[in-house]
Amino acid sequence: MHIIRFTSQHGNKNKKNEGEKAFSYLSALVFVAVMGISLSAGGTYWSTVVKREKEKELLFRGDEILRAIESYYKGAPGGGGSQYPGSLNDLLKDSRYLATRRYLRKVYPDPMVKDGQWGLVVAPGGKIKGVFSKSKEKPLKAGNFSEDYKSFENAERYSDWRFVYPLEMSDAASSTTASAKTNEEEPVQEQELTEEEPGLEEEDMMPD
Repeated sequence: MHIIRFTSQHGNKNKKNEGEKAFSYLSALVFVAVMGISLSAGGTYWSTVVKREKEKELLFRGDEILRAIESYYKGAPGGGGSQYPGSLNDLLKDSRYLATRRYLRKVYPDPMVKDGQWGLVVAPGGKIKGVFSKSKEKPLKAGNFSEDYKSFENAERYSDWRFVYPLEMSDAASSTTASAKTNEEEPVQEQELTEEEPGLEEEDMMPD
């Protein structure tokens, strides 16, 4: 009688332990699933944050290079005629002058691609009139661009963000300009262009 009772109690204890193990295993699975979802959501969030910061940097760097190209183009010495730089390195030191003239502190790399190499917009004659990112990713930013970069709105990829001098206007801006020209009552007289002093970021007037 005692043996039967002991066996019964032992069996109940085993069932209880098995139930606790199954519950613990199920709890572990739920915990792992919840952690996986949390990590995935967190990873997506931080990935978006990083991408948005890179976008801002792309706009800043592209604009800096565009402004430097503009200054180089307008800064031709002594009636030499406006011209684009032969390479981005020409923006670091303008060899057309004896004194050191710089339009860019450094050639910023493209923040959207690993090798940092820009795509180049080439003018007739092989000179550089602008840059663009080689990234084929779709931008997060689709609107609220500055007036100079309205053409970037709703771009399909970062490579559509082209920093070119003279600025490429959006279709709306182009239509407005064309309309304004059509409605002019008097023709604009041709004026002699005067040399403009480039906006230098750094200038060392000591000869090399």
